[in-house]
Amino acid sequence: MESVIRNRAELEHVQSARLVNMVNRVYQSVPFYRQALDASGVRPESITGIADLTKLPFTTKADLRDNYPFGLFAVDMKQVVRIHASSGTTGRPTVVGYTKDDIEIWAELAARALTYAGVGSDDVIQVAYGYGLFTGGLGMHYGAERIGASVIPISGGNTAKQVQLMQDFGSTVLACTPSYALYIAETLEQMGIDPAVLKLRVGIFGAEPWTEEMRRQIEARLHLKAIDIYGLSEIMGPGVACECTCQDGLHLYEDHFICEIIDPETGEQLPDGEPGELVITTVTKQALPLVRYRTGDITKLTAEPCSCGLIFRRMSKVMGRTDDMLIIRGVNVFPSQIEAVLLSIEGIEPNYQLVVDRKGALDDAELWVEVPSTIALDEVRRLESLSKRIDQAIQSTLGLHLRIKLVEPQTIPRGAGKAQRVVDKRSLYTTSKEG
Repeated sequence: MESVIRNRAELEHVQSARLVNMVNRVYQSVPFYRQALDASGVRPESITGIADLTKLPFTTKADLRDNYPFGLFAVDMKQVVRIHASSGTTGRPTVVGYTKDDIEIWAELAARALTYAGVGSDDVIQVAYGYGLFTGGLGMHYGAERIGASVIPISGGNTAKQVQLMQDFGSTVLACTPSYALYIAETLEQMGIDPAVLKLRVGIFGAEPWTEEMRRQIEARLHLKAIDIYGLSEIMGPGVACECTCQDGLHLYEDHFICEIIDPETGEQLPDGEPGELVITTVTKQALPLVRYRTGDITKLTAEPCSCGLIFRRMSKVMGRTDDMLIIRGVNVFPSQIEAVLLSIEGIEPNYQLVVDRKGALDDAELWVEVPSTIALDEVRRLESLSKRIDQAIQSTLGLHLRIKLVEPQTIPRGAGKAQRVVDKRSLYTTSKEG
């Protein structure tokens, strides 16, 4: 799915024209944006191109929830052919609408992502992302159909059945969360199935942050090339960005999304190469166009040319989320940092959970780590040695002491969706005190 844009100058011309059109449209059709622009002292005619992007106000997830369900839609409901929504586990769900053209663009971008990841019409794609209100399953599904591949719409869960269909149907591509991919690898091992007998060759993994160490584990245990894909329901779904076969950063499809990195504290734009919060402005969405949407994802961008030849800037793997960052005894901690440390220790798998509590006025943090199957729970010396190595590695990397609790294999919950890496019990105390 080649882009017709040949260089950065042409791209910026297209972005500017689409931005001007989008700002005028939301000012006329979305009361929220009309009020936000007026409050910022910005008239639509003052936006003449991407150089004026920072004049525009931010949009946040709270704005979507405050305008639940359809308050930010820019078209009449008669034009909306699809509705997706987040789970709403932390409040009202965020609702996303799509026109027919929005669905077409989504399918095209998902197909573009799959194509640059080395997937083609001869492939059999097993889509183990969830279907339904979650965008993952249908996003991959339509992209795969667009390139003419054979699609197995199995959705998530029922892992033994997943393995059976991989064998019976000859799946060549697996699309799911990276944590679920590892769970499938575990299941193969438990069933005594050598992954080499499968036809898997590519994995399209996203919907949660994952590290390079985890990539290496997945590739070794499933015998495939693991490709990182990025998307979020509010913007479109999977296909906002994706790695090519070079696996050297995720190409952002900037002809549809204007991307910037900001300091999450100040809101100031940061230069390429500096880590910060990813902000996305949609310039071709019809039903739900978003102006400078704060994704909450921490990453960095580069405009350095990729050896694949694509002109789009690339984003690094998501390092974490602004709302996932923990502050434990004054130290900023992202779950992905812990994962990277654990996977640097030979024999340890990324099955862990950080339990944070408060004892009196002090934070108390305990890291649960599953014992490798090669160590029996009665081998006291080996367990003590392993616990000490984990503790030293965490302290060396994070400058933080965590109590290490080694638990039996399969103790920490698995699932087909996003893994729950953190249990922060401190919020319970806040709630009870406020109540």
